Amino acid sequence: MRVISRKKLREFWEEHPDSRQPLQAWYADVKHSDWKKPSDIKNVYRNASFLSNNRVVFNIKGNTYRVIVVVEYSFGIVFIRFVGTHKEYDRIDAETI
Repeated sequence: MRVISRKKLREFWEEHPDSRQPLQAWYADVKHSDWKKPSDIKNVYRNASFLSNNRVVFNIKGNTYRVIVVVEYSFGIVFIRFVGTHKEYDRIDAETI
């Protein structure tokens, strides 16, 4: 999958250094994936949550952090829409971000 944009991850782990390794591992995993449908994600990420508009929420570092992406399955692209703490996640609308 092509991940757009890694910069959001980097900016986040610069503020939250303990998130660096888990976010880098998630990024590497996604980059080497080939998701064609939601079940391809669910097979690897059992705790992923699926929302409307092809949005997927990933729990990072034992649910300390959250990543919301939009997956364009037909193009093989993952757009990072949000990276934040669980507390920050609770203050947003994950379906529209």
